[in-house]
Amino acid sequence: MSAPSFVSQTPPLPPGWTEHLAPGGQLYFYNSQTQESTYVRPIPTFPILPPMRSELYKQKEKPLVKIPIPGTEWFRVRTTEGNVFYAHKARRQSMWSVPEEIKDAVEALQKNEQSKLNLEQSSQEEREQTVEIQRIKEEVQTAVKRKAEESISLNEAVVTKKVKVGEAEEDDRDESDESEEEDWQREAAAQLAAEAEVEEERIRQEQERERLEKEAETQRQVQLNIPDRVDLSIEEAKALFKTLLREKDVNPLHPWDTSLPKFVSDPRYVLLPSVSARREAFDEYCRERARELRQSAVKKEKETNPKEDFEQLLLREVQSTRASWTDFRRTWKKDRAFYNWGRDDKERERTFRDYLKELGEKKRSMARKAELDFLSLLREKGNVKEGIPWKNVKRKLYDDPRYDAVGSSSVREELYSAYMKSHHDKEVEQNDSSFIYSNADAKQESPVIDEDERQRLREEKKERAVKGREQKVRLERERLEADIVRSRSDVHREEGERDFKTMLVDAIRDPQINWEGALPQLKADPRFRNSPLPPNQQLHLFHNHVEHLRSKHIKSLHALFEAHTPTLATLFSEMPLSSLLSAPPVVKLGYDTRAIQQNFDKWQRERYSESKKAFDEMLGESSFVEFWGRLGKIGGEGVDGGVKADDADGEDGEGGGGKVDMKALAKNIDVEEVENVLKNDKRYTMFDHVPGQRESWIKDYLTHLTAPKLSVHLPQA
Repeated sequence: MSAPSFVSQTPPLPPGWTEHLAPGGQLYFYNSQTQESTYVRPIPTFPILPPMRSELYKQKEKPLVKIPIPGTEWFRVRTTEGNVFYAHKARRQSMWSVPEEIKDAVEALQKNEQSKLNLEQSSQEEREQTVEIQRIKEEVQTAVKRKAEESISLNEAVVTKKVKVGEAEEDDRDESDESEEEDWQREAAAQLAAEAEVEEERIRQEQERERLEKEAETQRQVQLNIPDRVDLSIEEAKALFKTLLREKDVNPLHPWDTSLPKFVSDPRYVLLPSVSARREAFDEYCRERARELRQSAVKKEKETNPKEDFEQLLLREVQSTRASWTDFRRTWKKDRAFYNWGRDDKERERTFRDYLKELGEKKRSMARKAELDFLSLLREKGNVKEGIPWKNVKRKLYDDPRYDAVGSSSVREELYSAYMKSHHDKEVEQNDSSFIYSNADAKQESPVIDEDERQRLREEKKERAVKGREQKVRLERERLEADIVRSRSDVHREEGERDFKTMLVDAIRDPQINWEGALPQLKADPRFRNSPLPPNQQLHLFHNHVEHLRSKHIKSLHALFEAHTPTLATLFSEMPLSSLLSAPPVVKLGYDTRAIQQNFDKWQRERYSESKKAFDEMLGESSFVEFWGRLGKIGGEGVDGGVKADDADGEDGEGGGGKVDMKALAKNIDVEEVENVLKNDKRYTMFDHVPGQRESWIKDYLTHLTAPKLSVHLPQA
């Protein structure tokens, strides 16, 4: 697409702006409406086109309608999203804008389509007008007919009430009535026809006005009323292009190719002279827009209260006191409401546990209230008598919400049993008091216990019950407080140990340092000053940390030894001492030649013992040594006198009778054959420097082997 040509023609000023000359000779512009003045020439505003598509593409855009352009090999393609592009099948080329070579053909095609559309609209309007005229005529005819019928019925009613004077007068009157009726009908028909014509004319004018408005609106949408050639600087054109992108709400995260169909049809697209300039302006817009979105997101985060969001998350998601912090953290650790609040996970965990305590107290109070309401429900019924089973009573309580407030059926039954027991105790007390009064009346003596004494006894009993209950509550509270203090101390001790170990890892890296030398460095750390651990435990953790450092460097030193000693025969004098003294593990440990030799000798002894153990395991794993070594321990000629030999030679075997004695064969297996079998094993070659010792170990192993156990299925001698 060719770039638009720019000429030195000043653009028109927007409405309300006027041009003036300052005393210094410089032009400035003034807006009488907003009382604003500026030295920069205002840019004319453009009407905003309706956005092609504001939402993101939810499906892949595909061609929907292909229309061949007459006289060319090009196609005009309309996509499923309503976008239009032009494609050349032979060249395999597609463009969003109209190519220069087919502009005339595209304009002719558009005019042809527009004429067809206008013709269809006019024919549709004519059909609608014809239908409307027919409908109005039918209504007029219906109204005239209905009016005539009403007048005829009225005349008949009047005539029947008149007294007949004479036949002549009646005939004259009838004729005059008929003529008057005909005149009225003609006048009514003419009036209705005139009204229908007026209404038809009004509808036609209104349709014509709507059609003109639609055409004007379509013309405004297709062609914006802007100058054909405007002299704009690059900065002004870039500003207008960015305004276009902002109006179309282009996503700054989308690439150029994806966003291009949204604004390519806007006239402001061609204000910049080249595609590279447009892409550069597009990239600047994306950077500015992304920065604005980030700043708005940060501002929104600052306006929110992180603690309230975290509490709302707990209130929404944690509904049980059995919830675990580990599960809660694993589920919500990537949620903004979780990680925006608190210095670290420890503070969030404390808040989580405090919330669980509050939730437990809330549930316990609700449970106590539900139990009291349930007891009041039992008292309100009043017909609960002793001996009635619970299954018969609960049928009458289903409909009351206080029954469902107690969530467990077993708890309901326990509450019912407690209520019945207290009810029974009250009845017994009432019976005892009535029995005392009856005996006193019978003997006509003064009562044994007067009313004041009975009231005092009840008060004392009540006080004793209250004190006993308070004592139980106090003991239970002390036990709970002790458990809480113990659990808190355990948690604090674990946290203190973890923090102290972390501090040692951060501060102590020298395996040669002692406690007195490290103490000044540790006291400068607030984690040491605030540690809840006692001094002896701190000292113990320090020694463990230093020992761990030493063991790590000693392992590295042993790796160096192993790299320079391929066999057990290597001596310390054969080691490269200079490279060992400069190695990092030796420098960290502060070893000299003597210390290195001591560690080497110790490591060689441990390596020798491990190699000897591996050698013994090798002998036990060898099936050759195991089979022939144990077979040589069997006495006689074998179990059945030997094994049958081949009959090809016709000679007898060593055991006689054509058999081979397995024991004799086992005796022929000596140490040399065993060594030939094991010579390729690394565990065997480790002792090449002491072949005599290795041979003696093999002999000792064969000597200590026992004869194999005979099968239980063999016949007894």
